[in-house]
Amino acid sequence: MHFVALLKFKKKPDKAFMIETQKLIDADSQKGFKFHAIYWTLGKYDAVAVYEAPDEKEAMKAAMKRVELMDVETYVAIPREEVKRLIE
Repeated sequence: MHFVALLKFKKKPDKAFMIETQKLIDADSQKGFKFHAIYWTLGKYDAVAVYEAPDEKEAMKAAMKRVELMDVETYVAIPREEVKRLIE
């Protein structure tokens, strides 16, 4: 399943923040997550992550591991090609 997560940091990122978030990304990758992109952004959210997870339950578990570091708003994303097949 594909997901888009909008992230709002709870504190100013520093070296420890970068190390901790990389550990979380690495742990998720070991569980079958595939991160397509992680962008830092300007505006309401601090970052956006585009990734695949085995299912919505695993995506929720990953989000809950980050509650100390950031607020996470996650959306299921359906690839355009799949939507085209649904419409045809």
